[in-house]
Amino acid sequence: MANRLLPLLPTHTSGRSAMTCRFRCGNACAHDVANPSDNTYFGDVVAQAISRRGMLRAGTLGALAAGVVGIGAVPALAEPTEPQAELLGHSSGDIRFTPVPPNKEDALTVPDGYTSAVVARWGDPVTADAPAFDFDNQSAEAQSKQFGYNCDFVTLFPMGANRGLLWVNHEYTNENLMFRGYTTGVAATEEQIKIALAAHGGSVVEIERVRGTGQWKLVTTGRRRYNRRVTAQTPMRFSGPAAGSDPLKTAADPEGRTPVGMLNNCSGGSTPWGTVLTAEENIDQYFVNGDKVPAAQLPYISRYTITTGTPASSRRFDRVEERFDLAKHPNEANRFGWVVEIDPFDPDSTPVKRTALGRLKHEAANTTLARDGRVVVYMGDDSRFEYIYKFVSKNRYIPGNDRHNRNLLDEGTLYVAKFTGDSPAAEIDGSGKLPSDGAFDGSGQWIPLVSGDRSYVDGMTAIEVLVYTRVAADKVGATKMDRPEDMERNPVTGGVYVALTNNTNRTAAQVDEANPRPSNKHGHVLEIVERRDDAGEKTFAWSLPLICGDPNDPATYFAGYDKTKVSPISCPDNVAFDRDGNLWISTDGNQLGSNDGMFVMPVRGKERGHLRQFLTVPLGAETCGPMVTQDQRSVFVAVQHPGELDGATPDKPASRWPDGDQPRPSVAVVWHAKGKQVGA
Repeated sequence: MANRLLPLLPTHTSGRSAMTCRFRCGNACAHDVANPSDNTYFGDVVAQAISRRGMLRAGTLGALAAGVVGIGAVPALAEPTEPQAELLGHSSGDIRFTPVPPNKEDALTVPDGYTSAVVARWGDPVTADAPAFDFDNQSAEAQSKQFGYNCDFVTLFPMGANRGLLWVNHEYTNENLMFRGYTTGVAATEEQIKIALAAHGGSVVEIERVRGTGQWKLVTTGRRRYNRRVTAQTPMRFSGPAAGSDPLKTAADPEGRTPVGMLNNCSGGSTPWGTVLTAEENIDQYFVNGDKVPAAQLPYISRYTITTGTPASSRRFDRVEERFDLAKHPNEANRFGWVVEIDPFDPDSTPVKRTALGRLKHEAANTTLARDGRVVVYMGDDSRFEYIYKFVSKNRYIPGNDRHNRNLLDEGTLYVAKFTGDSPAAEIDGSGKLPSDGAFDGSGQWIPLVSGDRSYVDGMTAIEVLVYTRVAADKVGATKMDRPEDMERNPVTGGVYVALTNNTNRTAAQVDEANPRPSNKHGHVLEIVERRDDAGEKTFAWSLPLICGDPNDPATYFAGYDKTKVSPISCPDNVAFDRDGNLWISTDGNQLGSNDGMFVMPVRGKERGHLRQFLTVPLGAETCGPMVTQDQRSVFVAVQHPGELDGATPDKPASRWPDGDQPRPSVAVVWHAKGKQVGA
């Protein structure tokens, strides 16, 4: 391609609309920062760095490749040299397509030679007895059988080469766009509130390949026996150390073991034994009267930004289900904010909230295996100045032993990350200029919080650590990060990549080497390389391979690659890998004046840092997913909240994607028209 910058749009005001802020996270950015701790910003600390070269030995157990159920061992190598790809059975990972330029089109825009199609949209029938969608005649009963609203995490469980089960999270609802004339929760009809409850959660749908291509579509005939909706009203159960504990008990569930429903499921992961891990995130916005809980609970309510009073922006779920009123049921909020495990192959199974993984605003729950076979789960807490976590199981994964494996996430150790830079504090000045060693990098440690009934946090019991995990992480001095979202392990290199979306509240006095920019509106991506490339280790090296923004901005960094050849990127949100170990990134809240999009970047070899935009989503939408199939012939993307722009209504839609009428959140698939591998 020409040696020039890709075009940027001439103007830029902000990323997310006020409407998105209201419905997605309850105007979180308008609130005070929830983390009041005085944890040290480690830019003031100079420590000897662990050598990244020594840490990057190639022996590792690969992470779950997108679309693959199962984890296999790869051979150990002495050094992570470029021939590693061939030794591992992977191609060179070259990316060859003409990047999509930034734009404001009301379309899913893909590169030349590629095409796309919707797989499932809001309201599509899921169960065999579901009615056809009728925008102006919705009902809660119908919605409980139809594809839910905003789509986020997507994963595929193959059933042979041409069929599979697609799991999709339904993060939140935007009633302003779902119903004509909607104003507030207090003025909504009870049926509208019940529809919103049913539109949360997730969907399992069976899909099939179209005529041997990279296209996939819903299976719409036959029994569809696996298809299922999970909603905010689905019976569930708690497992692990906190199950049955006092903070989880309510009048409706005095044993504290049977929660109802899940809310605001954002990202997630899958397990080696073929189940979904779906993560509850911004659960605070669904409750009212958080200020009326017993006095002893108030500090914890505040730390999780639970709503006080009954704000006009509230959905007012309490009008149809009293449990959402914390003045009457003060423990109900503690029953949300967990990682939920669901078996997509058993539509009659009960979803399980795994308390050993801690309670926070979970963004991700991606798994891998330690060298000795223990299961490791990586998790981000998606708020400003929050933390990065991992869980390591006590026992080992045994292939084929389902009864054993289903208990692995109930026993183990929960850790939080502390990062240390290796450069003098004076060199981390907020300008984005690299320190004298040529990289933002350093070392880190995983600090234990709790293991079973043993707490490692002074003044907190094990139950308190698990239910109020944010408070526990404050106490042990974890590092405050810039909205840690999705985390995933590279199946080729073993590095763990973290999307840090942004943090405009970070001041110049608070910058550190892992978060080197004040008023960080564009975000960055962090790589963690654990000691001996073993996910079970307690120490790691880290670096920042990507600092996002306009490539013309000297504060941006693309792993040292020529910035005149890269695409502009803002607000990384979700990450994934293809089988060659290339990093795929989706964005949320683009601050450069363009629609959000999906990008791909090699992380090794001469093309390391050569980031290119693969697609853009329609007006007002956020890009979620992404998910690349193992044969690398298809990329799934969740198009969340199309048309979610200020002033939009069903009578005046800001987007008409995908069908030319009302905007409908959807999952789409992109493939090469000539059957080539995606991106190659």
